[in-house]
Amino acid sequence: MTKALYSGSFDPPTSGHLDIIRRASRLFDELTIGVIYNPQKAPLFTLEERVALIRECTADLENVVVDDFSGLLADYVNEKGFDVVVRGLRATTDFEYEITMAQMNARLFAPGTESLFLMTSPEYSFISSSIIKEVVSLGGCIDGLVPENVLAAIKNKYSKEK
Repeated sequence: MTKALYSGSFDPPTSGHLDIIRRASRLFDELTIGVIYNPQKAPLFTLEERVALIRECTADLENVVVDDFSGLLADYVNEKGFDVVVRGLRATTDFEYEITMAQMNARLFAPGTESLFLMTSPEYSFISSSIIKEVVSLGGCIDGLVPENVLAAIKNKYSKEK
């Protein structure tokens, strides 16, 4: 059984994230979406909200599990016994960052754990959670750039802030 992990802060989950999740779920027996808790960041959504949003987005994928963790990625990977860590790439800037992280993680992961890079689909290559939050905060339209449940949650979150 091949166990893979796709991790990130997912604040908010985007259509690009969901694209990687759906494609990766076809490659592995089990795919865990690991939602990272980083106390140094001030997220739009709480950890619990992000986990719930992703669970709702992936409810139709039988081999996808959503979990959360904090601390070092390698510790979580080794503790849970993942075979593969999936990372999504949008552009060369992602590659430069991700290859550095993958090389460091290769030293920290248990022997045999691999990093796998999936290129995002072209229609999502410009989307990032940061851009989504910026556009919404300035009143712009993000329809189609995030799953419908996430869009509703974002609109609700920003309407409460006004």
